[in-house]
Amino acid sequence: MLGFYAGEFDTVEVNSTYYRIMHPRVSSLMAGKTPEGFRFFVKLHESMTHSRSADGSTWQAFHAMLEPFASSGRLAGLLAQFPWAFRPSDETLAYVASLPERAGGFPVAVEFRNALWFEGDLLDRVAGQGVAPVSVDLPPLPGLPPCTPVGGSPFGYVRFHGRNSSKWWGGGPLRYDYEYARPELAGWLPGITKLLEKSGRAFIFFNNCHGGQAVRSARLMKSLLEGEP
Repeated sequence: MLGFYAGEFDTVEVNSTYYRIMHPRVSSLMAGKTPEGFRFFVKLHESMTHSRSADGSTWQAFHAMLEPFASSGRLAGLLAQFPWAFRPSDETLAYVASLPERAGGFPVAVEFRNALWFEGDLLDRVAGQGVAPVSVDLPPLPGLPPCTPVGGSPFGYVRFHGRNSSKWWGGGPLRYDYEYARPELAGWLPGITKLLEKSGRAFIFFNNCHGGQAVRSARLMKSLLEGEP
């Protein structure tokens, strides 16, 4: 499946590493199934973002898994996705600031699910630590971040989760059951342009994956970016 995917898209998020850190042999096989120029973003393990209980051996295993991606020139960076309960404070800001060093110097994109992070200058402070704030597209519900471009340095990063308001809280996998309409994605084009103006690079991923909608949405966004009518 990865080889087929790489024939159509040039980057992918590896989500399985949130649940389990792969053996380096597996990541080596994955890198070998993709062409030159293909890039991976690897999600941090849940112990690094949700429970924040990862010890030195866990980080060591994670770095070992990354090595085949990095040595083949295919590692674009890491994704730290924090839960809604992760709110801004001196402690959480310090933890975010520690991620580049913990990650071994690899680029890190940070996604916040709580709207409090989008107030005041918090995201500027986060970006000042060398990490890339993630722009998100989520349902328009109280407490969730706005659907607006943020960051852009050292690169832009956008994640589309769908706008399934009725299933977002307590819906399990159904929260990602959503089909984007063309106008909804077209509305992001000015924002993506702004992100590109800051660094020249922007990564766009679709997580509305419950019924395969992510593939259709990614194809649609690709056509919009290429200027197809």
